[in-house]
Amino acid sequence: MESSHGQRAARGEELVAFGSGRRLRSSAKVLPEQARAHNRSLVLQTLYHRGAMSRADLARETGLTRVTISDLVAESIADGIIHEIGVREAAGPGKPPIEIDIDREGHQVIGIDLSGASEFTGSVLDLGGRTLVSHSTPLPEEPDAEHTYQAVLDLARRLAASATRPVLGVGIGSPGVVRSDGLIINASNLAWHDFPLERRLTEDLGLPVMIGNDANAAILAEYTFGEGRPALMLARLDGGVGAGVTAGGRRLVGAGLAAGEMGHVVVGTDGGPWCSCGRIGCLEAGVNVPRLLAETAAAPESRGEILADAGTRLGMAIALIVAALDLAEVVIAGPADLFDGVFLDAATRALHDRTLEGVFADVPIRLSDQRDIVVRGAVVTVLAAQLGVS
Repeated sequence: MESSHGQRAARGEELVAFGSGRRLRSSAKVLPEQARAHNRSLVLQTLYHRGAMSRADLARETGLTRVTISDLVAESIADGIIHEIGVREAAGPGKPPIEIDIDREGHQVIGIDLSGASEFTGSVLDLGGRTLVSHSTPLPEEPDAEHTYQAVLDLARRLAASATRPVLGVGIGSPGVVRSDGLIINASNLAWHDFPLERRLTEDLGLPVMIGNDANAAILAEYTFGEGRPALMLARLDGGVGAGVTAGGRRLVGAGLAAGEMGHVVVGTDGGPWCSCGRIGCLEAGVNVPRLLAETAAAPESRGEILADAGTRLGMAIALIVAALDLAEVVIAGPADLFDGVFLDAATRALHDRTLEGVFADVPIRLSDQRDIVVRGAVVTVLAAQLGVS
């Protein structure tokens, strides 16, 4: 019988890990009036992932004409996004070419993570993804919509004041269901319902602001900076449970903008713990980080049993998504000291026990090795919106 690895290869799925030079694919056709923006994105994307090269090299890499390349590069140099870095040594005759690259230190980006159980965190990064400064602020003790907003605004202002270069934009990863225009449809942990977070922050900060779901931000970071495959699920475990999914190199959004919102899916048949939503057995009630930390601290002798039960519940939920979408791997973003070992092993067993033998047996569940994954993913949303880089 052909292995599942071979079956996936036969179906045309890329089995290599995602690395530099790949990007999320757009599902929309490029219209003539959008051609210039598309070409600019292609130029910046190529330089961002491939590094310095000459204009002639860039024309060959992108398939664009030298005239188009010259025009787009000149525009981006004037905008401070590309810079010339010097003459490349040439072995043959003729004038040596001048190399160009993204000016990774010329602008900075702010990324903010609102998914923490006890605090909001944020950082200022350069365009290469290097963290320059970080700040945090505690969540309001009894959050309401306005107190929560003021905490986010104060953190964003502190970060903006710490920037030493022009700020390209502010990216924010928020829990809950987030509309494409940055309106928070529902983030009950933050007391936000139909809250226009992106519009208000843009007005108050005077900077471009992009808001997205925290798990979707995390999967962008794993896909852009990490080793995520084109058919990937990333489960974000912190104060709640959420997931982002890519299939065929495209991030899934869903009809209600809630693809991956699996925290309130009821898992198992044994009841389980009460959830804040009022139901029994929601995945989020059994797997959230504060609860697991509290339970394992209160009963250290039962730590293995507690984590194995939580891992099994997650694996049961993951199995349905993996089978439905034929995903290649699952990544967990959360504290390694809690999820590595017993939890991860139990989740993997549950996934393999509940999916078709011989087809999904090679689908791994691994921990992401990226620090500040939501912050970095929020930065990717800014790079994508402002430069077309992902």
